[in-house]
Amino acid sequence: MSRQLGLLLGILIPCVIGAGVWWWARDVSAPTAWHGYAEADYVKVGPTQQGLLTELNVARGAEVSVGTPLFVQDETADRAARDQAARQLQQACDQLANLEAAGKPTEIDQAEANLADARATVERTKIDLDRAESLIKNGAVTVQTLDQRRSDYQSATARVAAMQAALAQTRAPMGRKGEIEAQRAAVDAAKAALEMTEWRLAQRRVTSPVAARVADVLARPGETMAAGAPVVSLLPPGNIFVRFFVPEADLARMHRGDTVGLACDGCRGDIHAVISFVSPQAEYTPPVIYSEESRAKLVYLVEARPAPEQAVLFNPGQPIAVVPLARAP
Repeated sequence: MSRQLGLLLGILIPCVIGAGVWWWARDVSAPTAWHGYAEADYVKVGPTQQGLLTELNVARGAEVSVGTPLFVQDETADRAARDQAARQLQQACDQLANLEAAGKPTEIDQAEANLADARATVERTKIDLDRAESLIKNGAVTVQTLDQRRSDYQSATARVAAMQAALAQTRAPMGRKGEIEAQRAAVDAAKAALEMTEWRLAQRRVTSPVAARVADVLARPGETMAAGAPVVSLLPPGNIFVRFFVPEADLARMHRGDTVGLACDGCRGDIHAVISFVSPQAEYTPPVIYSEESRAKLVYLVEARPAPEQAVLFNPGQPIAVVPLARAP
């Protein structure tokens, strides 16, 4: 009996040692792999101002490009405000044009005619004055008459100056300089008010800011939306990333810019991602991470972002296995 037991132990001990060596070698040679899941940064699009949602132009799962209409709010009040601002601007422009305009054509013609008459009077009185000055030498006219001719000439000359000023005033803008500057400022203010109302009106029709897939629709026509409240949730391909957790022992191998390999059920084997974030704080293994050795231990959160053309292969929440690759230069 003891001989048989010794023979059995002689067989079992080498087998156990061999199995242990095999297990140790398999565990050592097995490549390091961390478990994680796909995550996404959603672009939630909402209105810039409160209003009634009247149209919804997309459905969940639809692909949209930049500029694709997403939804429309009631724009009745904004359209009326835009029309009012446009009319106020036109009124301000008309008032400015009136202040900058000269007198009526008939008024200018009358002023020119008065100036011509005054100039003719100057010529006539000048002739009379010259004649009186030549006749006074031989006593043909009196000194009183000469003084009268000189006075008539001076009066006619002054009237010409007055008529020239009247013509210049008729041709000048009707408003004073200060009035014109004030009205120009009013025109600028009316233009700004029109631009503001046009912007508010345009904001009632919201389009997609990015090319993406509609991840969710969060509101329906008939709902009154507050400013900033999301109506449509978009998922651009480049916003999908992988979030995984590494133990403290592997933390020294994690660097921002390093490349890691990604694997999942049914995925091809050449998917890579670049580490974009390494958490500086430790945390306990999240319950959503199930590994072969799931147990409470400290780990560090790491995020890696694949190229947009590869990111579309994942869906948020999908389990991902991450393996280290060569560090990026």
